[in-house]
Amino acid sequence: MGKVTIIDHPLIKHKISLLRDENTGTRDFRILVEEIAMLMGYEALRDLPTELVSVKTPITTADVPMLAGKKLAVVPILRAGLGMVNGILALVPSAKVGHIGLYRDEVTHEPHEYFCKLPENIDERLVILPDPMLATGGSAITAVDFIKQRGCSHIKFMCVIAAPEGLEALQKAHPDIDIYVGSLDEKLNENAYIVPGLGDAGDRIFGTK
Repeated sequence: MGKVTIIDHPLIKHKISLLRDENTGTRDFRILVEEIAMLMGYEALRDLPTELVSVKTPITTADVPMLAGKKLAVVPILRAGLGMVNGILALVPSAKVGHIGLYRDEVTHEPHEYFCKLPENIDERLVILPDPMLATGGSAITAVDFIKQRGCSHIKFMCVIAAPEGLEALQKAHPDIDIYVGSLDEKLNENAYIVPGLGDAGDRIFGTK
C-alpha cells in the first residue's frame, strides 16, 4: 500500500503562503515553486537505496554510502508540473525526464491527453510525478494510468497543494502509490478550483492568462 505524506515543515509552509499571495509575480512564483519542489523532493527521496563505495579521503581510504544507481525518472504533468522539475533535478541531476501533456475540459473538468513521452525502460524506474495542484484528481489519475500501462509500478506523486476531494480520488484509484503534499487545502469550489488555493499554477508560473 502507498502512503500519504503531508509535509509539515515551516520553510514549505512559508513558501506556499507566499505563492498564495496574488501580488507574488511570475518570477518569484516560479522560483518559489522550484524551491518547494526541492524541499519536498528531499523528503520524497528519503528511501533511495545506497551502497558502500570505496573512496580515498585526504586522510585514509573508507567505504562510504553513495546512491545505489537505481534508475530514476521525473515525469511532470504539463504544463504546470514543469515548474517543479528543476527543483527535483537539483537533488538528482542524473535523473531522466519525461513529459505527460494533459488539459482539462472547461465544462466537464475531465482530463484529456495531448502528449506523452517517457524515458526508456520506464518499467524499471522509480517515477516522480510532479504537478503543483491536485484538484479533482483527474489529471493525476490519468497520468498514473499512462505510466502503469507502460509497466511501471514504483510511482511517487508530488503536489504543492491538494484538495481533499482530489487526494481521496487519487488514493482510491491508485492506492499503491506514494503521495507527497505540501498543503492540504479546504475544498474545491463550484469551478473545481482549490480553496483557498493559489489560482491557476500554470498561468502564474508562465505568466499567461
